[in-house]
Amino acid sequence: MKPSLIFHQYIWLVNTLRHYKAMTLGELNRKWIEDEVAEGNPLSRTTLFRHRDAIMDMFGIIIECDAAHRYYIENPQVLDGESIERWMLSTLTVEGVLADSASIKERILLEDVPAGEEYLSTIIKAIKTGKKVHIAYHRFGTGSYEKTLEPYALKLFHQRWYLLAYTGRWMATYSLDRMDDVTLTEESFKMPEDFSPEDFFAEYFGVLTDNTVPMAHVVVRAYGKTPNYLRTLPMHHSQREVNTTEEYADFALDIRPTFDFQEHLLHYAAGVEVLEPAELRQQMKEEIELMLKNYQKKS
Repeated sequence: MKPSLIFHQYIWLVNTLRHYKAMTLGELNRKWIEDEVAEGNPLSRTTLFRHRDAIMDMFGIIIECDAAHRYYIENPQVLDGESIERWMLSTLTVEGVLADSASIKERILLEDVPAGEEYLSTIIKAIKTGKKVHIAYHRFGTGSYEKTLEPYALKLFHQRWYLLAYTGRWMATYSLDRMDDVTLTEESFKMPEDFSPEDFFAEYFGVLTDNTVPMAHVVVRAYGKTPNYLRTLPMHHSQREVNTTEEYADFALDIRPTFDFQEHLLHYAAGVEVLEPAELRQQMKEEIELMLKNYQKKS
């Protein structure tokens, strides 16, 4: 069987159990045949067990069977938030859907992704083997330079891949689309056992980190339809809705309001207003006034 077809079956099994919570082999088999997962062929217990083991190895998703002989996902939390398991599952699901939609490909519009993905395999290999990478890099508006780094983690943000790396003096993030070359070196490194990339970014929105920006209790007021967007796609894991009316909703976050976060707030235009802290509200006001001044210039 082609690998793409096997992956399609894995994804179907996971998504079906996520949707129905728990199903017997007979219920799974009826749905399997109804959805024509294997061209009408039934789902045998042997196939189910083989797929269950593969799903565990690939995604870390544990499928168990209860006393009523119903199969269920024992650890659904691995598919929450920004986990790599959720990203992989989502990516493979989309790939499967698109592969089945070739006849209407002109009616499926995708976003362009900047260059840099060709370096992913080299960087991932470096992370797995504990080898440093040597990169040729260019900043916007400045010249190019070369540097040897200890690659700690990769982060996807706004269609761009970023490398979190230790330079030998500090932590820094590098956009893969600004890399001109990446070479795997023979020089080894060891990431500190107590270092967590997830914790490193936990106090921030996006990839720009700056510990000189103090932690702040941010409250934003969202108007019109914007509250629904913030509810369905929270800006930060600390976000919580603290006040709701017919006209607006207030959301609180505990975050370091760096440039990435401020830029994201501007994305909502008049749909969002910063209430506190006063310093952030003033920064947003000044940015909006500068934008207005640019629009008031005579062309």
